Amino acid sequence: MAHFTIRSVQTKADTKKFIDFIYTLYNEDPNWVAPLRMDREKLIDKKKNPFYTHSSMELFLAERNGEVIGRIGAIVNDNHNREHNDKVGFFGFFECVNEQDVANALFDEAKNYLLSKGMNAMRGPANPSVNDEYGLLIEGFDSPPVVLMTYNPKYYVTLIENYGLKKEKDLYAYILDQNTVYTDKFNRANEIVKQRNSLTFRPINMKDFKNEVRRIKEVYNAAWQYNWGAVAMTDAEFDALAEDLKMVVEPELVLIAESKGKMVGFGLSLPDINVRLKANKNGGLIGGLLHLLVFKKKIDLVRVIVLGVIPEFQRSGAAGVLFYETAVRAKKLGYRYGEASWILEDNVMMNRAAEMMQGKRYKTYRIYQKEI
Repeated sequence: MAHFTIRSVQTKADTKKFIDFIYTLYNEDPNWVAPLRMDREKLIDKKKNPFYTHSSMELFLAERNGEVIGRIGAIVNDNHNREHNDKVGFFGFFECVNEQDVANALFDEAKNYLLSKGMNAMRGPANPSVNDEYGLLIEGFDSPPVVLMTYNPKYYVTLIENYGLKKEKDLYAYILDQNTVYTDKFNRANEIVKQRNSLTFRPINMKDFKNEVRRIKEVYNAAWQYNWGAVAMTDAEFDALAEDLKMVVEPELVLIAESKGKMVGFGLSLPDINVRLKANKNGGLIGGLLHLLVFKKKIDLVRVIVLGVIPEFQRSGAAGVLFYETAVRAKKLGYRYGEASWILEDNVMMNRAAEMMQGKRYKTYRIYQKEI
């Protein structure tokens, strides 16, 4: 293959090239959904994304004859390393033509950056963290990704594994159908758990949004603190995410679980806006918002993004009931399908809950790691 070069992103023009590359690489792929450019810019903007107040990232481009043929980010998540007492660095935002030499050079560049920061392992993909887009699609290439889930060509699996990166953890996505979710046995089991734990459920109060977000944040950080790879979100990160989601959220699908007046869990589900963004191939903001406004009622799938309960309720069956109650409310709003994603492969309780609702595991995402 012709000679190519690797260099770091230094200027606004470089950043534009970094973002634009996916639009040229994927534009003919029928299953790809063009993300809004504004969201891409925000993810990597070190001034606007509060993630970079505690972590660092260097971006790299691979070019041949002035054309971008690959990109990667090397990320040091200081909060992850403090939380887990390790020195794991991350790679993310990886995109590449189907050439192993180009991929190897990009991974080498990321590895060298991580080594210079004292890291001893490289994990990913993370864009840029476990609280953002996470994992490489390895199974389920026959349908588009739902909202805030990653997508990549199948050949990325080969590029990554040929470099020596190996499976660290798999993440599952389940598809659920309202026509098969409910059974008499399942309905009765949920009623028993609700009564035993004095559980009640309510939607988020959008008129008290700031305080609701504060309460949800406390539950979120408590519920996920012992999960593999989990990193508590800072106040600034959580607030920024809440503001971003506020525009597209259905209040009835931000479900809060309470027991005797205390918040013990919550679930966040979003309408799959990707269904409409598929027509917005260039990622433009105006076109994307227009498609959402005009076609929102045609969306028939929601993604269960976050669902969990505080540690003292995690063996009570409360999470399964929260799952069930989310499905009930989605049905009332006219949504037929749901995707539960992502769920760690060894999260027995949540996998079991998805299976009890007749969920079909239809996509698998993988986190890779390599000692460096």
